[in-house]
Amino acid sequence: MPKRPSLMLTLLGAAALLGGCAWLPSQQEPAPPPVTSAEFQVGLQQLERRVMAQCDDHSERLAQQRQGQRTLTADVREVGRLVRDLSTDIEQLERDSRQQNTTRVVTECRATDDRLANKELLGRTEWVGLPDIGTSLKARVDSGADTSSLSARDITPFERDGEDWVRFKLGVTKDDAVAEVARDSWQEAPIERRVRVIQAAGEESRPVIELLMTLGPIREPVQFTLTDRRDLAHPVLLGRRFLMDIAIIDVAREFVHDQPEMPGTEADSADGEEDATSDESS
Repeated sequence: MPKRPSLMLTLLGAAALLGGCAWLPSQQEPAPPPVTSAEFQVGLQQLERRVMAQCDDHSERLAQQRQGQRTLTADVREVGRLVRDLSTDIEQLERDSRQQNTTRVVTECRATDDRLANKELLGRTEWVGLPDIGTSLKARVDSGADTSSLSARDITPFERDGEDWVRFKLGVTKDDAVAEVARDSWQEAPIERRVRVIQAAGEESRPVIELLMTLGPIREPVQFTLTDRRDLAHPVLLGRRFLMDIAIIDVAREFVHDQPEMPGTEADSADGEEDATSDESS
């Protein structure tokens, strides 16, 4: 019996402690203020613009990757063909050597080569004609460049019948031989595609157009990127896309073919041209 009051006091003390804990205020963080409708719309528009920019960049990179894959496939096929031809030549040499029982040293290439039979010989510099523009221009022939290039200024994209077009003037200097009627006249052409060029000064997108071009017996539609080349020696550059399968280059020669006859073009004889002593940047 003496222990009963002590037990009751203990129970009452515990109940008091539990009740005190139950009355402690909550320590939760205050809820943030609700977002207004205007703020929600602004945030949604910003997110939409970021997503669209990422999609456009992804599409452009994908197109460039596909173009690079097509170029690489063509190069691999050409290398494979050359390797097969080389293997055939080696086997033929081995058979001839066994038949003659002697070692034969090949000192020069075959006089005729089927791979070169249908290709035109070009010098490092040639005259090209542009019938669509009505003039002829000097061109640097460069197998190190992928796409051909035409010097242009005042390049102005516009839309015609839902298609992308470009308006421009030839980017030539007073020293360039060019038909006067084409020197300052506006030219227009549909944009075939665009190429992205990365240089030390930054990145730019250049339009690509297609023009009919003549060079000696060659008469082909050629794709040109439009860019200002007035600080370079030649207003036209011919790249390997044009050269592939139709021409070979002799870098020791210039003006193998005559200047195309175009009405109004200043008559400059190729024989009087000074030999270029420095390479031009593409």
